[in-house]
Amino acid sequence: MIRSRFIYALLTLVIVFYFAPANAQNKTTTKNKKATTVKKPAEKPKTAAKKPKVSSAAQDTTKKSAQGQANKNANQGGLSEEVVVTTAYKPVLADAVKIRRNPDLEDKTPFKAPLTYFPLDKRLERNTDIHQLQAMQMPKEQDSVPSNNYARIGVGNMKTTFGEVYINNGQDQALQVGGFGKHIAQSGSIPKQNESRDEAGVFIKGIVDDNDIIARIGYNRRATYFYGFDPSNPPQAYSPLAQHFNTITGTVELTKKFKDEQNAFTYAAKIDGYLWNNAFATKENNIVLSGFVNQTVKQFYAGLGASLDMSSQKDSAYSINNNLVRLNPYLKFQGDNYKIDVGLNLVRGFGNSTKAYIFPAAKLEFQVIPKYVRLFAEVKGDVNKTSLHDLAEENPFIENNIPIQNSVDRLDLAAGLKGTVAPGVGFKFTVFRNRVKNMPLLLLDSNSYNHNQFGVVYDNGTATITGVNGELDVKVSDEVNVFGRVEYKDYKMASEAEPWNLPKFKLTAGTQLHITKQLSINGTLLFRGSTYDRTTPVVITNGNSTTTTFQLVQISSFANLSGGVEYKINNTFSIFGQVNNILNNNPQVWRNYQAYGFNIFGGVGAHF
Repeated sequence: MIRSRFIYALLTLVIVFYFAPANAQNKTTTKNKKATTVKKPAEKPKTAAKKPKVSSAAQDTTKKSAQGQANKNANQGGLSEEVVVTTAYKPVLADAVKIRRNPDLEDKTPFKAPLTYFPLDKRLERNTDIHQLQAMQMPKEQDSVPSNNYARIGVGNMKTTFGEVYINNGQDQALQVGGFGKHIAQSGSIPKQNESRDEAGVFIKGIVDDNDIIARIGYNRRATYFYGFDPSNPPQAYSPLAQHFNTITGTVELTKKFKDEQNAFTYAAKIDGYLWNNAFATKENNIVLSGFVNQTVKQFYAGLGASLDMSSQKDSAYSINNNLVRLNPYLKFQGDNYKIDVGLNLVRGFGNSTKAYIFPAAKLEFQVIPKYVRLFAEVKGDVNKTSLHDLAEENPFIENNIPIQNSVDRLDLAAGLKGTVAPGVGFKFTVFRNRVKNMPLLLLDSNSYNHNQFGVVYDNGTATITGVNGELDVKVSDEVNVFGRVEYKDYKMASEAEPWNLPKFKLTAGTQLHITKQLSINGTLLFRGSTYDRTTPVVITNGNSTTTTFQLVQISSFANLSGGVEYKINNTFSIFGQVNNILNNNPQVWRNYQAYGFNIFGGVGAHF
């Protein structure tokens, strides 16, 4: 019972303390009434050990009840009220709303420069529509400004004289007209080891409607002497014969311009020919009419190629016509990773030979590694004309009255890989097998004048040639380029003992180095394997049997190293130098014909 009374008294005291101050403040701030405030000192709290705390609470409750009644009476009509303040008000601010920050006394006001405006007097246009973009003009680099004309002149040991000139009308995409001329002459240490070459020509290239037209005419003269002799048995005295070859060439070509369109129809036509003669009134004329038509349908190409090749050879012992006509119908299929050509090569001869042939003409390319490595294969055949012009270009020491007989590539097979293995590194590797009927071979004719002229013998039957060749081109950068080619052939002759004067192994390599923008260096290496010639066959009769004997003559292998350098003085003038046969080994390219030894020449060039 006592505990319940104590709880009620404590709750009553808390209620009185909570409402009494607020009521006192409201009563004090009333403007319409005058209040008399009587302040009483707050009672000191009694110790908790004494029991009167309950009676004190009851006493306070009694007083406040009496005070509340008096206040009620005053509000109803009295003019005075009594306010009792029990304790002083001490506001407490929570830590969460305190601002603990010191003022920043530094002046960080940014400096703003005074702005000056220049209004544009321009009409405001609507630019939301789509307009055609104008191509940006690339500025011309000083080194890329082309020179239309170029000339060089130089001299060297071995009485070397050199000169060349090129002339062009300039940058006109619709019409190009120009000409060129070249000359080089040398004299070796052997009597009459002289040779000179002169070339000249003019050309014109133009565009007429949808066609490109190219026309060329040129002249070539090569002069030399039959200076060869057997080094093991040099003659006491001899007078080498002089030889020269004159060639007049001409070409006219018409081609439809390329257009990137579906179902395109393309065509081309060409007339090519030459007039050739030598110092002994041997003559050869040739004219070739060729062309093709091609229709494209999506990934398919269907076309027909044709040519008419007419030649006439005249010498003191014969005058013949050697003509060939060819038809080449084909179909081509091309996709993203493959390319297939299927066709036939129909050849018929008339004049000296009237035989007809049908050969396959097919190619295949497949992307083994897209954009990097391609596999290719080819099968073909053709008739090869024996040309006096071509023989003289290969060996200028040929004799007169060369017998004319065409050879036949009965079946040529080739397969390999080509592509790029890294940026700037290109390669090609080929394995081949050819079957050639009546292959022509150059052989020294010991019965010729001074025993130093070459004739032609034909391998009667079908020879088989198998081999490999590889090519590598490494362009490290615009300043460094290295290239090389190696070839090996194995000959199985039909009737001849050896492939006379044909090497089985051949290597060519070179490099081009641009040291600076002004200085450039180049070098080449040629290695040729050994070849064989033969002595004059001797027929021995023994009773009813006859045998033919001869001796093989080996021509040793050799290496030829050469190099050149060019330095640009400015954009107009430059100086150059060329060194040939640096090893100075005096090899024999042909039997009894020693090549030029170490020689050097140089001069000056000009762009204008």
